[in-house]
Amino acid sequence: MAKRDYYEVLGLSKGASADEIKKAYRKKAKELHPDRNSDNPDAEEQFKEANEAYDVLKDADRKAAYDRFGHAAFEGGMGGGGGGPRPGGHQGDFASAFSDVFDDLFGDMMGGRGGGGRRRATRGSDLRYNLRVTLEEAYNGLQKTIQVPTAVQCDECEGSGAEGGAEPATCPTCSGMGKVRAQQGFFTVERTCPTCSGAGQIVKNPCKGCGGQGRVERDRSLSVNIPAGVETGTRIRLGGEGEAGMRGGPAGDLYIFIEVEPHKIFERDASNLYCRVPVSMTAAAMGGDIEVPTIDGGRSRVKIPAGSQSGRQMRLRGKGMPALRGGGSGDMFIELAVETPVNLTSRQKELLREFEALSEENNPESKDFFKSVKGFWDSMKG
Repeated sequence: MAKRDYYEVLGLSKGASADEIKKAYRKKAKELHPDRNSDNPDAEEQFKEANEAYDVLKDADRKAAYDRFGHAAFEGGMGGGGGGPRPGGHQGDFASAFSDVFDDLFGDMMGGRGGGGRRRATRGSDLRYNLRVTLEEAYNGLQKTIQVPTAVQCDECEGSGAEGGAEPATCPTCSGMGKVRAQQGFFTVERTCPTCSGAGQIVKNPCKGCGGQGRVERDRSLSVNIPAGVETGTRIRLGGEGEAGMRGGPAGDLYIFIEVEPHKIFERDASNLYCRVPVSMTAAAMGGDIEVPTIDGGRSRVKIPAGSQSGRQMRLRGKGMPALRGGGSGDMFIELAVETPVNLTSRQKELLREFEALSEENNPESKDFFKSVKGFWDSMKG
C-alpha cells in the first residue's frame, strides 16, 4: 500500500513553517494517542504514521529532500542530504519526537508544563467552617468572632521550613523540576520526584518549630460579617483566610457555611415566615382580634373572620425575612389552628350538647359529608 503524503498525514499544505509543523503534530498526537482512543483499532497505526511524518518534516535537510523527491528521497540509497528515517521507520526517533508533546498531553496531570512544573511553594488548602445562627440573627445580620483551627505560617523560619529562615536547596535528584523522567521502550514516563515530593527543593536543616513544613497548627480568631437574610446553605468566602501554604506558599480560602437553627414560633420558607396560631373554637366561630408576634420583636393585630376553619391563612405583607441581596422582605403568614376544648366540666358538656342540638344548620360541611356517606352506603347495598 502506497504511503500517504506526509503533509496530508499532518493536515498541512506544502511550504508549512517549522512552527506550523510542530503545532500540527501536537494536535494529531493528542487526537490519535492510543490511550485516548481505546475504541479505535486504527488509532495506533495512525499515531505511528503521524510520528513518522513529523520525524522527517521537523528536520530541515530531510524536509528539503522530501519536498523535492517525495518518499523516493529515502529509498534506494538516496540520501537527500539528511538521510532517511532510521531503521524500523519512525520508531528509532519516537521518544525524541513524542517528548515535544509530552507536556501538552499530560501537563495537567503532572502539575504543570516544562519549567512550570516546579513547585517551590504550595498553596494552602481551603477550609470549611460550619456556623449556626438563630433566626433572629439571620433576620438582623451580625458581626461574629469565630475560632478557626488551621495551619499558619511558622514565625521561627518565616514559612521557609529551614532553620533560621535559610533558603531551601535545589533538589539534586530532579534539579529543581519537581519531576523525573524514565525511558520505557518508546515512551518517556514522567513521575513526581521521590526525593522532594514534587517541591523541587529540599530543606537540609529543617526548622525545629515546624519540622520543615513552614507552618504550624494554631487556632485563629476571625471576625465574620453575617449579612441579613442568610439561610441554611448560604456560603461566605473569606479569601486568604484558609490554611497557610507550604514553605511560604499562598494561603487557601475559608468558606463559612451557614445553618439557621429551627425556631419555636416561626417556620421559614425562603423569605417568607409562617406562624401557626391556635384559636379557641368560640373565637373561630364568632370572629375577633388576636395579637401575633413578628420576627423583629414587634406585635401585629390580626382580625379573625367569623366562621374561620383550621388551616385558614392570613398574610402580613413585608413581615417576613429580608432578601439576602436586597429587594425588600418576604411576607408572614398566620395559619389558624382551631383548638378543641379538653378537660370539660359537667356543665360545659351539658351546654355543648344543648348547642349541638341547636346547631344542625351551622355545620354545612359536616352535613354535606355525612349525606354523601349515606348515599354511598345505600348504593353499595343496591
